[in-house]
Amino acid sequence: QVQLVESGGGLVQAGDSLRLSCAPSGLTFSLYGMGWFRQAPGKERDFVAAISRSGGNTTYADSVKGRFTISRDNAKNTVYLQMNSLKPEDTAVYYCGAAFNRLGVGTSLINFWGPGTQVTVSS
Repeated sequence: QVQLVESGGGLVQAGDSLRLSCAPSGLTFSLYGMGWFRQAPGKERDFVAAISRSGGNTTYADSVKGRFTISRDNAKNTVYLQMNSLKPEDTAVYYCGAAFNRLGVGTSLINFWGPGTQVTVSS
């Protein structure tokens, strides 16, 4: 059974940093591109960042470029999202997604989802 578990969310102030982690189990991690998405109340789930199977290719939403960094450690079966200079508009539930053999840049490409972790940024 495939499970993705996000961790690292919390309540921070504007300008602070957080690092999210996602550790999938039940799948061969190196075969999956990984993505981070977020969903604010009343809004759709939006793409944040994605990383290729090897980690050599990354892409970001314009709203987080220069502030967020996605990375992965295939030896630890973990993908990370380093979030710096957080803004109130970054407040959302953040989801980790696994996309088989592709870069997971869209929700339709994701095969497996985690339950999400709440990030709240106060002004």
